[in-house]
Amino acid sequence: MAWLLLVAAGLFEVAMAYSLKLSTGFSVPLPSVAFVVFAILSFGLLAYALKSLDVGTAYAVWTGIGAVGTASLGMIAMGDDVSLVKIVSIGLILAGVAGLNLAGGTH
Repeated sequence: MAWLLLVAAGLFEVAMAYSLKLSTGFSVPLPSVAFVVFAILSFGLLAYALKSLDVGTAYAVWTGIGAVGTASLGMIAMGDDVSLVKIVSIGLILAGVAGLNLAGGTH
């Protein structure tokens, strides 16, 4: 259950970053409010998952999901540059997150 909460927290982190971009420096109200809501959800679910997961593993997985998701969303939906180096780097992050998951991470 904690791993599912952690994945959801990571996905809310992606939504938070996307909302931050759309807020244009907090000058657009709806994306600015969405940013706050997604931030609260993301950090809240992370905190709840930390009740049963190691902090280092959980934080690395959470930020990994956020980094991969945000970079992918940027390239797919927001016109960010796509390069082989970016794609390989995303693959390395995914491999690290998978490795941490396989290594355990509960206490």
